[in-house]
Amino acid sequence: MSGQNNDIGKVSIIISRGSLDGVYPGLILANGARMEGFEANLFFTFFGLDAIIEKRMDKLSISTVGNAALRLPWGQKMPTWLGMLPGMASFATWMMKNEMEKLDIPPVREFLQIIKDSGAGIYACKLAMDMFHLKREDLWSGVDDILTVGDFYQISTGGLVLFT
Repeated sequence: MSGQNNDIGKVSIIISRGSLDGVYPGLILANGARMEGFEANLFFTFFGLDAIIEKRMDKLSISTVGNAALRLPWGQKMPTWLGMLPGMASFATWMMKNEMEKLDIPPVREFLQIIKDSGAGIYACKLAMDMFHLKREDLWSGVDDILTVGDFYQISTGGLVLFT
């Protein structure tokens, strides 16, 4: 289906989770949209803001507690109770970063820069910023703007809205 002419044109992606497994799907979708020639917008809200907060974006980790889909290196599902053991989140994060590196998937900061350089819009949610007492200077310099939900709807008009 890739490369076919279609009517999508624009994709706006909401990222609300701040773990690696919560952020990367949106980054991959935005990058793919830009590669297909679609307009793309990323809207970071709630804990997804961690991906664009300067002091946090390089420290994202895997959420192991309650992650029923998490798999061990040999493919078997990891029992959820195992995620509570000390060091499991660090181990799972190390494993995922290692696998992503093998596939040449860039770290969050670099991936965001690639997406921004391709022309995508990167936005923070005003309500979440206010709720967590964050200011513009807390954000990564590549963030285009802080938007209200209404502003986000305006830039998303006429396109797909995806929630990751």
